[in-house]
Amino acid sequence: MQRTLMLLFLAALTVVGLMAFKTYKGAILGGENNHYTAMTAPQDFYSLSAQTLDGEAFGFEQLRGKRVLIVNTASRCGYTPQYEKLQTLFNEHGGEDFVILGFPCNQFGRQEPGSSDEIGAFCSKNFGVTFQMMGKVEVKGAGQHPVYQWLCNESQNGAGDHKVAWNFHKFLVGAEGQLTASLKSGVDPLGDEISAFAAGK
Repeated sequence: MQRTLMLLFLAALTVVGLMAFKTYKGAILGGENNHYTAMTAPQDFYSLSAQTLDGEAFGFEQLRGKRVLIVNTASRCGYTPQYEKLQTLFNEHGGEDFVILGFPCNQFGRQEPGSSDEIGAFCSKNFGVTFQMMGKVEVKGAGQHPVYQWLCNESQNGAGDHKVAWNFHKFLVGAEGQLTASLKSGVDPLGDEISAFAAGK
């Protein structure tokens, strides 16, 4: 009897797990992504600012004319190895025309608990990150950083509303400050779409 109850419990747990996976796989593993034609944003992308991981002010005006990939990062996530691909992408295309901004965030599974110094050391030691890392932010909720308010709200970006569902969600902003894509966590940083964007194709 006890063995039967245990088997029933395990079966129920499996069903619940599969349902949860089905619910969240679209948001986390890839699923539906959003793409936009160029349109004018109600709020100027270049009016935004943030702090770097070193605590320095970073005005987005310096991004004018550049293609920008913005990604929320974490050091203890299943997607953390994407750091390596992001760095490869930056090595191949980064510089005058293409930049990557990494925004550490601890809102998903508490997978980025470290201090700025710890995050910087982790990125450098494990993945040789040289693209621009920003200070830790909140990408959703009441404390949502202004950059993510712009990325997630059509009233500001002029393209569409978005919800960051997990670490390593990617946004692409064109050289004229227009949001062109919102890509879920499972999208490969070295896949055709992002590689073409980075190369300006």
